[in-house]
Amino acid sequence: MSTKKTTAIDFGINEKDRLKIVDGLSHLLADTYTLYLKTHNFHWNVTGPMFQTLHLMFMGLYNEQWLAVDLLAERIRSLGQPAPGTYEQFAALTAIKPSKGLPKALDMIRELVDGQETVARTARALFPIAEKANDQPTCDLLTQRMQVHEKNAWMLRSLLED
Repeated sequence: MSTKKTTAIDFGINEKDRLKIVDGLSHLLADTYTLYLKTHNFHWNVTGPMFQTLHLMFMGLYNEQWLAVDLLAERIRSLGQPAPGTYEQFAALTAIKPSKGLPKALDMIRELVDGQETVARTARALFPIAEKANDQPTCDLLTQRMQVHEKNAWMLRSLLED
């Protein structure tokens, strides 16, 4: 019978700080996954005169978000904790509001602007915690996520202008 021996994590971030960062990353992962799911749903169900444009735009957004959830989960694992991965966990952690029924195309865009901005705010709130802990890999990931979500919000918002 073999015994499993774990090795302590010692790469310069203490456990207390790692747990704070993991908590923030878990919220960011839940927001990103929830936004991914909402965006994919809108991709499937959008209708109206902007169908083709929105169908393709939403596909680009959800594909990028799908890749991002893996990066976030892997960062959580690198910090020594399990990543949340169930709908129940995501529902408890996310700040993304669910849709009421199936919105019209312009309301889908508005909801996605709000979702993109919510994810950017979640990332921004974690940044000072990661920065104080001298966690450059997390800071780099957060910077990338903020940049993507702020740009996506701008592009979506531009569709709402006259």
